[in-house]
Amino acid sequence: MAGAHRDLRADCARCVGLCCVAPALTRSADFAIDKPAGRPCPHLSAEFRCGIHERLRSNGFPGCAVYDCFGAGQKVTQVTYAGRDWRGSPEIAEPMFRTFAVMRQLHELLWYVAEALMLPPARPLRDPLARAFEETERLTHERPEVLLDLDVGTLRDQVNGLLKGASALTRAEVRPQPPDRRGASLIGADLRGADLRAANLRGASLIGADLRGADLRVADVTGADLRGADLAGADLTGTLFLTQAQLDAARGDTATRLPPARDRPAHWAR
Repeated sequence: MAGAHRDLRADCARCVGLCCVAPALTRSADFAIDKPAGRPCPHLSAEFRCGIHERLRSNGFPGCAVYDCFGAGQKVTQVTYAGRDWRGSPEIAEPMFRTFAVMRQLHELLWYVAEALMLPPARPLRDPLARAFEETERLTHERPEVLLDLDVGTLRDQVNGLLKGASALTRAEVRPQPPDRRGASLIGADLRGADLRAANLRGASLIGADLRGADLRVADVTGADLRGADLAGADLTGTLFLTQAQLDAARGDTATRLPPARDRPAHWAR
């Protein structure tokens, strides 16, 4: 399992622009245009590169700026379809795009399991977590027809049970009775300086929330929506299952404390 996280990072140079074609886009605060699934974005170049990559936010595409395929793009391109692309082989376009949607879910699961395997308090669950990782990784090497027939929802539910267990074991070591805000609507909430250590924030909506100076150490933020949340001065040291995409969607500054494996977004205040 060595190097798992490296393999779960997007490598656009080894992909054929799948995220710029496969998903549908709806004109909104996240996307400047409507685009049906399977149609290339008008900014996609002949070389499968985004023509406005450095200007996505200023051009009205913040949703693209925070998107992460967890390495599914290059897996589908290089492994599943052995280097072929949807322009050169138009007959594979439709199944390739559908396969990408499945592969992204599998790679996202792999990323979360890899995170859980690094949590020392979750050692009692190490064996089932390792088996889940190995089985999910095996599935990512299946043929397109097998991938398209997968019941990803059932697999996700099974793995999610292990992730919840790993989270509970880890958070209990920090705080016996941590705050439980699972799925809470905290849109625009004033949480300045809040003690959210080891809190369960799975699936919480924190859009535009004021989390300046909040203590989020070892909080579980699986699936939490942090779009526009202000994390200036917040402590996210050891925050559980915090993705780079969540950070990219939020706001912060140089005083925001991050886990070692996460990058400080370039658009944050300096």
